[in-house]
Amino acid sequence: MADTRECGSREMVEAIRRRAQEIYEAGDRQPGHEVENWLRAEAEVMREAAGALRHRAAHIVLKVRGVTYTGEYDPESCGGYQPGELRAGQPLHVRFEEDRMYITRPNGRELEARVVKKV
Repeated sequence: MADTRECGSREMVEAIRRRAQEIYEAGDRQPGHEVENWLRAEAEVMREAAGALRHRAAHIVLKVRGVTYTGEYDPESCGGYQPGELRAGQPLHVRFEEDRMYITRPNGRELEARVVKKV
């Protein structure tokens, strides 16, 4: 069985253990395939985790005329926007269209975010 230090967090190891058990049970509980089952489970769980990280959204919070908006954007397609690029209190141009907000960045490009919360 793999070591926690090799696979990451305890939660990741537990997810791999559960998946390896599922593989074992689906394979008619054939003994002697523990290592194969573990390696297959590890690959599947790691691939799933990598996919989740790629699609993880980032958030930006803006206060406009007393209303706080939380926007969600895709870090992979945000035109190079880096968190911290916009500073608190900095005047911004923001426009809203349906559930989207478009924030003009200092370089003139827009950051598009989906409004997920409005308070």
